[in-house]
Amino acid sequence: MEIVKAKIDNLDVISPLFDSYRVFYGQDSNPDVAREFIQSRINNNESVIFLAIDDEGNGLGFTQLYPSFSSVSACKTWVLNDLFVADTARRMGVATKLMIAAKNMGLDTQVKGLTLETAESNVNAQKLYESLGYERESGTYHYFLKLQV
Repeated sequence: MEIVKAKIDNLDVISPLFDSYRVFYGQDSNPDVAREFIQSRINNNESVIFLAIDDEGNGLGFTQLYPSFSSVSACKTWVLNDLFVADTARRMGVATKLMIAAKNMGLDTQVKGLTLETAESNVNAQKLYESLGYERESGTYHYFLKLQV
């Protein structure tokens, strides 16, 4: 298994994984939407995607990070927004390796830290994050203003 920083050449490998990720979170499968979304992120340099591939070049999983900033700290941060491992690649250490790649990028880019969120019911992800040193925050609430249906 190899972890690579995705480029536009990897679009055919990432797109089906991203479509499966969206389905996992309750969206209808739409390979065209998945492909267009990932293509825009890569072409516009709006995110960093790490891709796990096997020896034959098949996609095993990915993580996608978006840049953000802490005004109070006057520092850059990365939002680890997406993490997905294909069903066939679970329990093989893929998620851990993707998370380590994200951490190393954060160290290389000298950011304050990485932030992520997960559902309260996603106990497996919580165990992974905590095993890698992530600490659950308390004392704040997250809000969302829905602007589109």
